Amino acid sequence: MKGLKSLLGWPLLPNILTMGRLLAIPVVILSLGLADQEKRLVASLTALIYLIAALSDLLDGYLARKYNNESNLGRFLDPMADKLLVSSAMIMMVPLGYVPAWIVFLIVAREMMVTSLRAIAVEKGLVISASAQGKQKTLAQNIAMFCLLWHHELLFANTHRVGIAILYVALAATYWSGIMYFYYFLREAKAAA
Repeated sequence: MKGLKSLLGWPLLPNILTMGRLLAIPVVILSLGLADQEKRLVASLTALIYLIAALSDLLDGYLARKYNNESNLGRFLDPMADKLLVSSAMIMMVPLGYVPAWIVFLIVAREMMVTSLRAIAVEKGLVISASAQGKQKTLAQNIAMFCLLWHHELLFANTHRVGIAILYVALAATYWSGIMYFYYFLREAKAAA
C-alpha cells in the first residue's frame, strides 16, 4: 500500500497522465478515420479508449491537488489535452454523420476563444482558473463523445440519440462557461487596473 501511495504522490504522474491523454488522440483519430465504424468491436474499442483518456483527466487533476504536484506545464497541457481530445473526436465524427458540423464548429470556436482569452490573461499577469462551469462543460462533452463513439445500443438505449441529446446540453454548457470565463477575465482585469 505504501508503494502505491508513493507512486500516486510522484510529482510527474499528473503530467504523465496528461501526456497519455494526448497520445490517445491519434489512436482515436486513426480508428475513426481508417476503421469501418459499423463494426461493433471497433466502435466499442474506440469509445473505451476515449473513456479511459477522459477519465485520466479526473485522476491527474485529483492527484496534482491532493499531493500538491501542480505545475505550470500541467496548467498549460491539461486544458489543451482536454480540448484537443474532444475537438479531434468531434471533427472526425462529422464525415461519418455522427454529429452535425454546425455543433462542432460552435464548440471548437468557443474553445479557441477561451484559449485566446487565457493567453491574454497570462500576458496581463492574470490567472483564470478552471471554473465549475468549465468542469461541467467538459463532463457533458465527454459523456456525449463516449455515447457517440460507442454508436451502438447499450443497455437497451440508442447511444447515438442519447449522445446527440447530451451534445446539445454540452453545447449550452460550453457557451455558458465561455461567458463566465469572459466575466471572470473582465472582473480580474478591472480589479488589477
